Amino acid sequence: MPALAETQVAAYRRDGFLCPVDVFTPAEAQQLRAELEAHEALHPSRGLKRDIAQYQRVNAHVVMETARRVAAERRILDAVESLLGPDLMVWSCEYFIKEPHTTKVVSWHQDLTYWGMDGSDHEVTAWIALSPATEASGCMRFVPGSHGQALVPHRDTFAEDNLLSRGQEIAVEVDEADAVVAALNPGQMSLHHGRLFHASGPNVTDDRRIGLVVRYIRPDTPSTGVGRDYAMLVRGCDRTLGRINMVPPSGDFSPAAIALYEEILAAQSATLSDGAEGGVSLYAEA
Repeated sequence: MPALAETQVAAYRRDGFLCPVDVFTPAEAQQLRAELEAHEALHPSRGLKRDIAQYQRVNAHVVMETARRVAAERRILDAVESLLGPDLMVWSCEYFIKEPHTTKVVSWHQDLTYWGMDGSDHEVTAWIALSPATEASGCMRFVPGSHGQALVPHRDTFAEDNLLSRGQEIAVEVDEADAVVAALNPGQMSLHHGRLFHASGPNVTDDRRIGLVVRYIRPDTPSTGVGRDYAMLVRGCDRTLGRINMVPPSGDFSPAAIALYEEILAAQSATLSDGAEGGVSLYAEA
């Protein structure tokens, strides 16, 4: 896939998102899904202290080769480079999965609220569909142009049916009529800005809704959190050295990868849990 066309870049700058963007073939997407589900089937036999859902949702690229390979995929990097420039780092990589007929939702929020990046313009999220992401299966919805304002107040709900770690939601009125449905076929992706208002509903279909989400940043993205920050350089150079550059050990769930995972988790938890009145389960001690 070539770099984004000028019209696509202009649409992203105007709306705060771009959708859909073809990146993998349907067969490639099916293979990526098969690799994920093979890990899920094998996980109980590994004897690890954390559930597979934990490793899927937080820094999957540190312990899973499939996620790492997708995060460094040239076709994705070419598109992201059109928006952020030639120097790119992966800040996080996670699987967002809604099981069939689930009531789980994602409330209206802005990604950058708790990331310790000061609401900058230096972050792009790539959301890659590994199964059909339709309105019925709970695909994302975006409010075009909402990235043009600063970060707005959020409140933590810790709601049981909310997939976000704090159940965070925007504490200002969001007009649902303004929302655009970001449907994706397997192998397609959307790209969205870290300040964009977005949400998603439940999955009422008979299939899982599986997305692999990669958060890309520029090396000069501010790091204002209370804990140390880590990132994986995937293109260009990091001349600022504002974060700990890491290369995940090879192999799925290797002892070295698990050790690095726990180190990063402990450091990130200080920032991502900062100010929360309740426990943030994804960043809790195992």
